[in-house]
Parts: sequence; structure tokens; C-alpha cells
Amino acid sequence: MIESLATGIAAAGSLLALGGLGLELNYRRTGSPNKLELTAGEWHLAINEPNRYLLVGEMEFRNLTQRFEIMLPDVRAQVKLLSDGSLDGVTSQTKVIPCHTDAKARSDDYWFGYIVKAQQNTKIKVSVDIQGQDLNKLQSAWVQIHFVSYGPGGRIPRVRNVVVPLQFPNSDTVPTARNVGVAEVFPIRTHILAELDNPVEIVKRYVLPRAEKGDIVALAETPLALMQGRYRHPSEVKPGWVAKRVCLFFLPMSSLATACGMQTLVDVVGPWRVVAAFAIGAVAKIFGKPGVFYQLAGEQARLIDDVTGTLPPFDQFIVLGPDNPQQVVEQIQRETGLAAAIVDANDLKAVKILAATSDLSIAFLEQALRSNPAGNADERTPVVLIRPLPQKS
Repeated sequence: MIESLATGIAAAGSLLALGGLGLELNYRRTGSPNKLELTAGEWHLAINEPNRYLLVGEMEFRNLTQRFEIMLPDVRAQVKLLSDGSLDGVTSQTKVIPCHTDAKARSDDYWFGYIVKAQQNTKIKVSVDIQGQDLNKLQSAWVQIHFVSYGPGGRIPRVRNVVVPLQFPNSDTVPTARNVGVAEVFPIRTHILAELDNPVEIVKRYVLPRAEKGDIVALAETPLALMQGRYRHPSEVKPGWVAKRVCLFFLPMSSLATACGMQTLVDVVGPWRVVAAFAIGAVAKIFGKPGVFYQLAGEQARLIDDVTGTLPPFDQFIVLGPDNPQQVVEQIQRETGLAAAIVDANDLKAVKILAATSDLSIAFLEQALRSNPAGNADERTPVVLIRPLPQKS
């Protein structure tokens, strides 16, 4: 009797264990069940007057899950204006208008809870009404769409950040040339580049009007990453066990010295690779060989910029390195005729070429950019035009 009872308990325990394992495997396979994406959308100035801008964006919620419905109980917007001058006397008002195909928006602007069915989409229109005596010094509008996704993953607050340019530098202005021995370099001022921009179109707009045959365009890696949407606000990064502990061993000025900065790397390459790179790197450092962690952890370990690592408003974000920079430079050359490179340079005369078209010399690029003509402050010159000088025989 006792043996039969023990056998039954063991069998029940095994079934429970298998059931739990099945639930866990299904959860890991499914991933986060609240897979609701909000696109950056398309934005334009519906009203562009000296004393009033009406900025309008059309964005789309996409339910990426295979079978789950995701509810949207709350959607709202706020804006932070960036300007070269004071914002005294400048006012702004935001509005979110649902554009569901099966339900009309309320006239009182109340957001009513809406269900986005599995693999379905719904749209919203966001307006930002800006008024003031002189709006000419406005640079950009940093629009934040706060929304709540409610579903199998629980109630998850989310924020979609979009930076929309309001002013554009004159592309006909001739930049100041600097002779660096092997070439003349022209730092080219642009608007604040962000996800709504395309690197090829930026080159066409700001570089081609002043380019000559044989010129080279060098684009900084961080602005390219921003155009690709490769940035995260720390509020949306959830540091885990590995990130919280490994980050403590990095120098304070490192972008991996914070839990959120390190977690961003963990999310890209995985926790086991980070732990292995850290352990092997620590041993290598004891034997006088630094930098092994960065070699083993992958390219992103060197390229991640933590908070304060770039210009406003992206000084509030963690910015990853760009995705597939080689493809970008080849597309630039194909569509503009200019040789191109994606570069990471700083004021310490360190230059790293992430990608370059096949007709370029890496040694030449490093020498031409060693003085970091793009700058590391708020110059807003993320593109440098390089004009090679005839070399003396």
C-alpha cells in the first residue's frame, strides 16, 4: 500500500515537473506575449507660419503576436521642444486622434480602450500645435507617445520616442575647409538626424550640392545608428543579474559601467557571451593583455554610447552601434557616385573605420580624420566631406 502510494506521488510529481517544463518552454518559445509595435510614422508641417507650426504625424500600432489580442487602454502624447534660443512665450499642445477602421474617434478627445487583434494594425494621428512670437530658432520636436499594452504579458507601460526636425540648415552654405595634409576636410552641418531620416537622402541633400569628382563622404557611426532607430531609453531597459554585476568592473567613463548600458550589450549578444568575455578578459589583463573583453564580446561592446554620450535629445538614450554599415556605404556610392565611409572618431585622435567602399584606403581615411573634424560636442556636423590633395612625388 505504502509502495503504491509512493509510486503514485512520484508519478504525479513527474507529471507536474513535465507540465511545468512544458509551460516554461512554451513561454520561452513565445517570448514576450505583448508584442505591440508603434512605428515612427510619417510627419509633416501642416501649418508653417512665422508664429505657428502644426506638426502632424501618422503612426501605426502593429500587433506582432500570432494569436494574442493586445488591448490599448491608454495612449497620450507629450512634446519637448529643442531650440537655439529661449522658449519663453512659446507654447505647445499635443493631441492623439485614433484612426481605427472600425470605431470613430470621440469628439471630446478621450482615448477609449481598443483591442488590436492578432497580426492586425491600427493607426493614430498625433498633432503638435506650436505657437509663439518667433519660432525661427526651433531645432526639433522630441515627441513622446506614452501607451499601455495590456494582454497576456500583463500591463506594460511603453514610450515611443520620435525626434522631428523643424529647421534645416541651408545646403548651399559653403563650409569652412581645413587642410589636414593629405586632404581638405569640410565639416557639414545638418539638422539633428534621427529615425525619420535616411543616410542616402542626407548625403544627397547636404553633400552633393558642394561635392566634386573624387570627393569622399564620411558619416559618423552614431548618427547612422540613430537614423536606423538603434537607441533605447533606460526606462525600457531591465538590467539582469549579469549586467548589474559585470558593469561594476568597468572604468566610470565606459558606456558599459552602468547596469543599463551593460544590459543593452547583454540583450544584443547574450549573457553567456558577456560572462565568458569578462572572465577570459580578466585573466588576460592579469597577464598584461588588456582589451580582450571587447574582442570577445563583439563589435557592439565598443560602439554602445550610454546616456550623455551624444547630443540632445539623444543624451537621454543609450545608442547602439549601426547595423550593417558596409551595406550603407555601398548604397551611398551606388546612388550618389561618392566613395563613402562610416567612421568612429574622437578628440583623442583615435579613428576607427567601421566600413568603407572598396576604392578607399583605410590608412588615408585615418590620416584625414585624425583631427576629428566632425567634433564631439554640439557642432551638429555628423558628415565630413573629404577632398584628397595631390600628393607630391
